[in-house]
Amino acid sequence: MKGIRLVAAVAGIAALLPAFCAMGQDNWPARPVKIVVPSAPGGGTDIYARLMAAALGEALKQQFVVDNRPGGNAIVGAEAVARAAPDGYTILISASPALMINPSLYKSLPYDAERDFVPVAPGVISPLLFVVHPSMKERSLAELVATGKREPNKLTYGSAGQTSMTALGVRLLEEATGAHFRNIPYKGLGQAYQNLLSGELSFMFSDVPTVLAQIRAGRVVPLAVSDRISQLPGVPSVVEAGFPVAEVHASFMVAAPAGTPGAVVHRLNSEINRLMKRPDIAAKLDAQVLIPVFQTPEEFAAHLKKQRDMWAAAIRRMGIKIEQ
Repeated sequence: MKGIRLVAAVAGIAALLPAFCAMGQDNWPARPVKIVVPSAPGGGTDIYARLMAAALGEALKQQFVVDNRPGGNAIVGAEAVARAAPDGYTILISASPALMINPSLYKSLPYDAERDFVPVAPGVISPLLFVVHPSMKERSLAELVATGKREPNKLTYGSAGQTSMTALGVRLLEEATGAHFRNIPYKGLGQAYQNLLSGELSFMFSDVPTVLAQIRAGRVVPLAVSDRISQLPGVPSVVEAGFPVAEVHASFMVAAPAGTPGAVVHRLNSEINRLMKRPDIAAKLDAQVLIPVFQTPEEFAAHLKKQRDMWAAAIRRMGIKIEQ
């Protein structure tokens, strides 16, 4: 009889576990949530993460704490999230490399970008812009490409490394047109910008906020932008300029460890989407030239897979390899 009662008690507890789990999800967040950013403070990813941390904290009455984990082309921070408990109290806000590009660049990673994460929200995109030094005679993307075809490797450009979007975007343009430019990689874009302003570099494929003031001051000349923006109404998109290359922009996306409860994932997604539509937050995003993308977790997962496959094919075609 004691054995029967014990089995019945265990069965009763097991039956209650889903209810307890549901209660925990209903109460989420019941303690501070860590937002891991796999890059240094001050960059676009960090700006977006801190804006969302403050807004989510206010909306959900709980602290959201940004934890910067730079290193290894976003690998360090992504690995930390992949290994975190899937309880909704650790999330990742990252630029594209961690989940979209690294799987095709590295022979081995300490995480699986598809298996170890659940996509939460696409967050925002940050357009990238072709700009030239005013001394350059090229005043359109077509003219830049023509020079790159006529005089291969004459024109130099600065990038945040061979595998950054600021370099990969130019590589895609080269592949599509047959032009060739000489990449000068930097550890960060700060020195690259200085060298562009001094005329040591011919052009850059840059994030917009960093060069917007320089454009308005006439110190650099914009040619084409990856996505049309209201801040530069006279500047065509890359497609409008006649070069239908693949989507190339910085993306700051939200993910969580695989196994994070679906209720938490969907609530976080709905809160992020709702907050980005709030007029005050929308204005702050616009000031940073960050364009919100509104998708469900399922839509974002499908888009992320499509982009991952696209970059895998492009990286294979271009023969880009990382020595580990």
